[in-house]
Amino acid sequence: MLLSWLRKRRRRKIRARSFPPHWLDIIERNVAFYGHLPEVDQRELLGHIQVFLAEKRFEGARGFVVDDEVRVTIAAQACLLLLHRDTEYYPLFTSIVVYPRAYRVPTSQPVTADIQIEREAVNIGESWYRGEVILSWRDVKWGAADIHDGENVVFHEFAHQLDDESGDSDGTPNLGKRSRYIAWARVLGDEYSALLEASDRGEATLLDDYGAESPAEFFAVATECFFELPVAMKRQHPKLYQQLQGFYHQDPASWFDDHA
Repeated sequence: MLLSWLRKRRRRKIRARSFPPHWLDIIERNVAFYGHLPEVDQRELLGHIQVFLAEKRFEGARGFVVDDEVRVTIAAQACLLLLHRDTEYYPLFTSIVVYPRAYRVPTSQPVTADIQIEREAVNIGESWYRGEVILSWRDVKWGAADIHDGENVVFHEFAHQLDDESGDSDGTPNLGKRSRYIAWARVLGDEYSALLEASDRGEATLLDDYGAESPAEFFAVATECFFELPVAMKRQHPKLYQQLQGFYHQDPASWFDDHA
């Protein structure tokens, strides 16, 4: 209890600090979402960014130099998911590894019980349970600049972190009230099944069909769509939008009504 109280007090002090002007310049230049937020949300976001940057460690991969632009651009997008919520600032990880661009990782694909094919996959981000978040800087920057393409690697990987906080990577984050889990399971289960069927038929969908990989990936993809294509999601998937709105305590469609 004492440690929790001290941590909350320290975070309140950090949030109350004056926000560095050159950090704000970076956000206004790189993070297009910021200009669409209500002023009260902008102030809350800046406070969260300061706590995030005080508590998380950044590392560059393959010689990449992590500077304030990298740190602040990532933090601003990660903290957008925390607005209006009681948060512990992604407690399951402390380190963010940043590659300059998409990177290759070895993978194994089983063919039979005894045979596997070794391949390399090209990744732009990863999220590990009680491990690291890994991001491609080029894709982070693209995602921050284009806020209507439905793709944002920071939203995607940090949605996985929120999912993990429930104890399982199963597409169901910590929802608080027990009564909320029934509606969540019904709506997201139906939407996931519909995406699976559409993907099998090769149909174009508002939600990226990568969400058909698993319930965990569905939640991450739905989070990207919720923030980047909210007007279309609210129109085409109103029940899914309502569930995400209840979890994130945000209504991004109200920011972008002019894009309907």
